Amino acid sequence: MKAPTSLRSTPAALVALAALVLAGCSSTPLTETPAPVETRTGGAVAPGSGAGAQSRVTPVDVAKTDSTALTNLPRLVYFDFDSYVVKDEFRGTVEANAKVLTADRKKKVSIEGHTDERGSREYNLALGQRRAEAVARSLALLGAQNTQVEAVSYGEERPAENGHDEAAWAKNRRAELVYR
Repeated sequence: MKAPTSLRSTPAALVALAALVLAGCSSTPLTETPAPVETRTGGAVAPGSGAGAQSRVTPVDVAKTDSTALTNLPRLVYFDFDSYVVKDEFRGTVEANAKVLTADRKKKVSIEGHTDERGSREYNLALGQRRAEAVARSLALLGAQNTQVEAVSYGEERPAENGHDEAAWAKNRRAELVYR
Protein backbone atom coordinates (compact mmCIF):
# COMPACT_ATOMS: atom_id res chain seq x y z
CA MET A 1 0.00 0.00 0.00
CA LYS A 2 1.33 3.41 -0.94
CA ALA A 3 1.36 6.39 1.40
CA PRO A 4 -0.82 9.34 0.39
CA THR A 5 0.88 12.02 -1.68
CA SER A 6 0.83 14.54 1.19
CA LEU A 7 2.87 12.22 3.42
CA ARG A 8 5.46 11.53 0.70
CA SER A 9 6.16 15.25 0.30
CA THR A 10 6.37 15.95 4.07
CA PRO A 11 10.15 15.42 4.40
CA ALA A 12 10.80 17.82 1.53
CA ALA A 13 8.41 20.35 3.04
CA LEU A 14 10.15 20.05 6.43
CA VAL A 15 13.55 20.63 4.85
CA ALA A 16 12.24 23.68 3.03
CA LEU A 17 10.64 25.02 6.21
CA ALA A 18 13.85 24.48 8.18
CA ALA A 19 15.83 26.34 5.51
CA LEU A 20 13.41 29.28 5.68
CA VAL A 21 13.61 29.40 9.48
CA LEU A 22 17.40 29.32 9.47
CA ALA A 23 17.57 31.97 6.77
CA GLY A 24 15.31 34.18 8.87
CA CYS A 25 17.58 33.89 11.92
CA SER A 26 20.25 36.51 11.87
CA SER A 27 22.27 38.08 14.59
CA THR A 28 21.72 41.69 15.56
CA PRO A 29 24.46 43.90 14.15
CA LEU A 30 26.77 45.28 16.83
CA THR A 31 26.32 48.80 15.51
CA GLU A 32 22.69 49.01 16.63
CA THR A 33 22.00 51.06 19.73
CA PRO A 34 20.15 48.99 22.33
CA ALA A 35 16.82 50.22 23.60
CA PRO A 36 16.82 52.32 26.78
CA VAL A 37 16.28 50.46 30.02
CA GLU A 38 13.56 51.59 32.38
CA THR A 39 14.67 52.31 35.93
CA ARG A 40 12.67 51.44 39.06
CA THR A 41 11.62 55.06 39.36
CA GLY A 42 10.03 54.92 35.92
CA GLY A 43 12.57 57.03 34.05
CA ALA A 44 14.44 55.77 31.03
CA VAL A 45 18.21 55.38 31.07
CA ALA A 46 20.24 55.05 27.91
CA PRO A 47 22.53 51.99 28.01
CA GLY A 48 26.13 52.83 28.74
CA SER A 49 25.27 56.27 30.05
CA GLY A 50 26.18 55.26 33.59
CA ALA A 51 23.03 56.89 34.97
CA GLY A 52 21.33 54.80 37.58
CA ALA A 53 24.32 52.48 37.79
CA GLN A 54 25.29 53.43 41.30
CA SER A 55 25.84 50.47 43.58
CA ARG A 56 25.06 50.37 47.26
CA VAL A 57 27.67 47.68 47.82
CA THR A 58 30.09 48.29 50.63
CA PRO A 59 33.58 47.60 49.26
CA VAL A 60 35.34 44.68 50.91
CA ASP A 61 39.12 44.46 50.72
CA VAL A 62 39.74 40.72 50.54
CA ALA A 63 43.49 41.35 50.59
CA LYS A 64 43.22 42.24 54.28
CA THR A 65 43.83 39.59 56.86
CA ASP A 66 40.93 37.17 57.28
CA SER A 67 40.02 38.38 60.75
CA THR A 68 39.94 42.05 59.70
CA ALA A 69 37.91 41.41 56.54
CA LEU A 70 35.39 39.24 58.38
CA THR A 71 35.11 41.60 61.36
CA ASN A 72 33.81 44.50 59.27
CA LEU A 73 31.57 42.32 57.10
CA PRO A 74 27.80 42.86 57.47
CA ARG A 75 26.18 39.53 58.36
CA LEU A 76 22.48 40.16 58.97
CA VAL A 77 19.62 40.14 56.47
CA TYR A 78 16.20 41.14 57.82
CA PHE A 79 12.86 40.07 56.36
CA ASP A 80 9.31 41.36 56.31
CA PHE A 81 6.60 39.54 58.26
CA ASP A 82 5.80 36.11 56.80
CA SER A 83 8.25 36.66 53.92
CA TYR A 84 11.48 35.10 52.70
CA VAL A 85 12.24 37.60 49.94
CA VAL A 86 15.68 39.21 50.26
CA LYS A 87 14.95 42.94 50.19
CA ASP A 88 16.94 45.34 48.00
CA GLU A 89 18.30 47.14 51.05
CA PHE A 90 20.29 44.00 51.95
CA ARG A 91 21.73 43.48 48.48
CA GLY A 92 25.01 45.05 49.62
CA THR A 93 25.27 42.63 52.54
CA VAL A 94 24.77 39.64 50.27
CA GLU A 95 27.17 40.97 47.63
CA ALA A 96 29.90 41.71 50.17
CA ASN A 97 29.66 38.18 51.59
CA ALA A 98 29.64 36.69 48.08
CA LYS A 99 32.86 38.57 47.28
CA VAL A 100 34.55 37.09 50.34
CA LEU A 101 33.41 33.59 49.43
CA THR A 102 34.45 33.85 45.79
CA ALA A 103 37.86 35.29 46.74
CA ASP A 104 38.60 32.38 49.10
CA ARG A 105 36.99 29.10 48.06
CA LYS A 106 38.10 27.50 51.35
CA LYS A 107 35.78 29.74 53.39
CA LYS A 108 32.45 28.29 54.45
CA VAL A 109 29.40 30.03 55.81
CA SER A 110 26.35 28.79 57.62
CA ILE A 111 23.21 30.82 57.00
CA GLU A 112 20.92 30.62 60.00
CA GLY A 113 17.28 31.42 59.32
CA HIS A 114 15.20 32.88 62.17
CA THR A 115 11.61 34.00 62.70
CA ASP A 116 9.63 35.88 65.29
CA GLU A 117 7.50 34.04 67.84
CA ARG A 118 4.24 34.26 65.92
CA GLY A 119 3.09 31.08 64.17
CA SER A 120 3.48 27.42 65.05
CA ARG A 121 6.87 25.91 65.76
CA GLU A 122 6.71 23.82 62.57
CA TYR A 123 5.69 26.78 60.42
CA ASN A 124 8.48 28.93 61.83
CA LEU A 125 11.10 26.23 61.24
CA ALA A 126 9.99 25.98 57.60
CA LEU A 127 9.94 29.78 57.18
CA GLY A 128 13.39 30.09 58.74
CA GLN A 129 14.68 27.46 56.31
CA ARG A 130 13.20 29.31 53.32
CA ARG A 131 14.85 32.54 54.52
CA ALA A 132 18.24 30.85 54.86
CA GLU A 133 17.87 29.22 51.44
CA ALA A 134 16.90 32.54 49.83
CA VAL A 135 20.15 34.10 51.04
CA ALA A 136 22.08 30.98 49.97
CA ARG A 137 20.58 31.21 46.45
CA SER A 138 21.53 34.89 46.28
CA LEU A 139 25.12 34.04 47.24
CA ALA A 140 25.24 31.26 44.64
CA LEU A 141 23.97 33.63 41.94
CA LEU A 142 26.85 35.95 42.82
CA GLY A 143 29.50 33.23 42.49
CA ALA A 144 29.67 31.40 45.81
CA GLN A 145 29.84 27.62 45.43
CA ASN A 146 27.12 25.45 46.92
CA THR A 147 29.78 23.54 48.88
CA GLN A 148 30.68 26.76 50.72
CA VAL A 149 27.16 27.52 51.91
CA GLU A 150 24.88 25.69 54.34
CA ALA A 151 21.33 26.82 55.12
CA VAL A 152 19.87 25.92 58.53
CA SER A 153 16.77 27.03 60.39
CA TYR A 154 16.28 27.81 64.06
CA GLY A 155 12.77 29.17 63.61
CA GLU A 156 11.73 31.08 66.71
CA GLU A 157 14.13 29.19 69.02
CA ARG A 158 16.99 31.75 69.10
CA PRO A 159 15.52 35.25 69.28
CA ALA A 160 17.88 38.18 68.85
CA GLU A 161 15.64 40.25 71.07
CA ASN A 162 13.13 39.17 73.69
CA GLY A 163 9.88 41.03 73.51
CA HIS A 164 6.33 40.79 72.28
CA ASP A 165 6.07 43.89 70.11
CA GLU A 166 6.83 44.81 66.50
CA ALA A 167 10.29 46.20 67.33
CA ALA A 168 11.40 42.87 68.84
CA TRP A 169 9.71 40.81 66.12
CA ALA A 170 11.44 42.84 63.38
CA LYS A 171 14.86 42.08 64.91
CA ASN A 172 14.03 38.37 65.06
CA ARG A 173 12.96 37.99 61.40
CA ARG A 174 16.46 37.53 60.05
CA ALA A 175 19.13 35.39 58.44
CA GLU A 176 22.57 35.43 60.02
CA LEU A 177 25.73 34.56 58.09
CA VAL A 178 28.13 32.70 60.40
CA TYR A 179 31.58 31.83 59.08
CA ARG A 180 33.12 28.53 60.16
